[in-house]
Amino acid sequence: VQLQAYGGGLVQAGGFLRLSCAASGLTFSRYAMGWFRQAPGKEREFVAGISWGGANTFYGDSVKGRFTISRVNAKNTVYLQMNRLKPEDTGVYYCAAGPSGSGRDRRSYAYWGQGTLVTVSS
Repeated sequence: VQLQAYGGGLVQAGGFLRLSCAASGLTFSRYAMGWFRQAPGKEREFVAGISWGGANTFYGDSVKGRFTISRVNAKNTVYLQMNRLKPEDTGVYYCAAGPSGSGRDRRSYAYWGQGTLVTVSS
């Protein structure tokens, strides 16, 4: 199983980025997907999650209303649209795949990508 996250970079506060995560080696449409992030010196935190079919999405409180998670099962890809970025959104963003029902707890996810760095300057 391989999860390849990309799309990170340097952006000014108030800007936007779109992250993508391409999956291979698994039946993508059977897995819930999540995005997590980790800032330097901090624990990895939940950002957003989406059910296997895409009907259900949920977000961490700090990104609700600014970030949108989506997926295209035909492309084995999950996305994270990040708008109105803030300096506190800075961190390494990881995508993860887990069984149906995987939620906000990172321990429920079985597979992890290598992460992509997002830096938001003030």
